Amino acid sequence: MTASAPEPGIPLRSRSAAPDQPTSFYEAVGGEPTFRAIVHRFYELVADDELLRPMYPEEELGPAEDRLRMFLEQYWGGPTTYSEQRGHPRLRMRHAPFPIGPSARDRWLAHMRVAVTEANLPPLLESTLWDYLERAAFAMLNVAQDPA
Repeated sequence: MTASAPEPGIPLRSRSAAPDQPTSFYEAVGGEPTFRAIVHRFYELVADDELLRPMYPEEELGPAEDRLRMFLEQYWGGPTTYSEQRGHPRLRMRHAPFPIGPSARDRWLAHMRVAVTEANLPPLLESTLWDYLERAAFAMLNVAQDPA
């Protein structure tokens, strides 16, 4: 029997499990400090990226960094701050104003790969997170070819 990855928001243990065991993916990866580190490192790389940086209209990347961190925390079973502040994620709608083609997707994934790798998560947790990030990046494509 092989272990399967936990579904987002699904507890990792039953209520009768030991109290020191994580109850969600969010807790299993280390909670807010882990997501803060991953997202911060990602935006450090985006800040110097000539392709991706123009997709962030704020002068500072801080607000985008906060939004992504809160979204990921909520998705993986952490606080619901994202929805409380912004409502439903509507990821495709929120990204629609920006032409996202294969090059932007690949660059986003390259920076996120660095950030996730540097987080030094256990292999199963890293692959679970990476699988989601990859699927999300492909879902954000909204142009078939890179803009000229």
